[in-house]
This record gives sequence, structure tokens and C-alpha cells, in this order.
Amino acid sequence: MNTAPTHVPGHDLLRDRVAVVTAAAGAGIGGATARRMLEEGARVLIGDAHQRRLEETELALAAEFGPGNIASVPCDVTSEEQVEAMFTAALERFGDIDVVVNNAGLGGTARLVDMTDEQWNRVIDVTLTGTMRCTRHALRLMADRGGVIVNNASVIGWRAQEGQAHYAAAKAGVMALTRCAAIEAAPSDVRVNAVAPSLAVHPHLAKVTSQETLDRLTEQEAFGRHAEPWEVANVIVFLASDYSSYMTGETVSVSSQRA
Repeated sequence: MNTAPTHVPGHDLLRDRVAVVTAAAGAGIGGATARRMLEEGARVLIGDAHQRRLEETELALAAEFGPGNIASVPCDVTSEEQVEAMFTAALERFGDIDVVVNNAGLGGTARLVDMTDEQWNRVIDVTLTGTMRCTRHALRLMADRGGVIVNNASVIGWRAQEGQAHYAAAKAGVMALTRCAAIEAAPSDVRVNAVAPSLAVHPHLAKVTSQETLDRLTEQEAFGRHAEPWEVANVIVFLASDYSSYMTGETVSVSSQRA
């Protein structure tokens, strides 16, 4: 199977719900998730640290789904003030928040013996601590009304890969955070789950990863191809919907990697 399947049409799985999606500018998993949630009937606020791409994404989605269904606010998840402002903007625009997708993450390649504290701390701060900041704020808002949180982890949180110690540690931390947050949030009727993609190629990833590396990783996939970002978004939507009503604390692998 070397070609991506046909895009699946929406079925109103998130009708009348409000979602916040971080790192949703452009054509990556976050952008695909925002689009997919709009297709499923949600109203969506997107955040991203890249303001120009964020504005372009909002304009494109507003043209397709209507300006009343999409909003955006610049947000660097390493800043508590910007995280709070993002959630405040969603409440002011849409009234409630039903779903939060923590997609923001930062990678990089460095062997551990050469890795600087700055490289390690930057990846941890964006990928793990940023997810914690957004999860913490979402749990406070959802405590009295319930809701769903979906975190973006990675199969690298389970599997070793050279040059990825910081990213792997951060993504493994996201999985552990998901489990612990889920137990704490269950009495408030808040579900917390995660997805763990293997390889979903999009333009930004192609810019920061060599073609040689992408080809090597693609060879490990049983389907002989990488995932499309919208295929990962489909699973995020499933976890955000009532179809996963009895799931919490779980990390779902979105991968065809060979064992």
C-alpha cells in the first residue's frame, strides 16, 4: 500500500463543541486536526508561536468553514501568560471549551555526548512542560463541566532512536503526564488521552529533516509510506469524540512501524 487512502468525510462527531488546538498553523498535524474538527462540526481556536503562518491558516479555514467557526491567537506554550491568554480568548470568542489538543512540540537531532543543556531544556520546555501548562489550565477550566484533552506524543517515547534523547524523553514524559492527569481528572468527568504517531510528513518536517532520514524511516513502515497528517488527526478526533467515552489515560499508536 504505497498511496494514501481517500480522505474520510465528516460525520458531525463534534457538532456544537469548542476545541482549542495548539501549534496549529500550517500543514502539520495541528493544522490537519483543526481542519478535521471543523469538518466534524466543531468551532475551533488555533494557537501557534508563528504568527504569520497562524494568520494564513485562520484565513484559509475561515474561507472554507466560515469566520464564525474559527479563531486564532498567537501562543508560545513556554509562556504561562500566553497560554492563559489563549484559553481566555477561546472563552471570550466561543463561550466554552470542550476539547483541548496539545500538539505543540519541538524536535532536533543531537547525540547525547554533544548535547548542550540549552538544547535539552528547550525541547523539554516546549514539548513536555508546554503540554503540562496547557493541560493544567484546561483541567482548571473543565473541573466543573467535564471535557476532553488529547496530547500528541510519539512512538519515539517507546522506541530508541539515535540523536533523539531529548525528544524521546519529552514524549515519554507526555505519555506519563497523560496517565497521571487522567486519573486526577476522572472525578471531574474529564478524559485525557494521547496519540503516538510514527512518521507523518508535512512541509515543515521536510524542511528540518534530511531526505535520507525520511526515506530510512519510511522504509520501517509496513505500508511502505508515511502517514498523512489528516490520518493522525482522524485518531485525535476519535479520542475527542463520544466514540471513545470509556477511554482515559491511554496512548494510541498511530503507526505502521514494524516491531
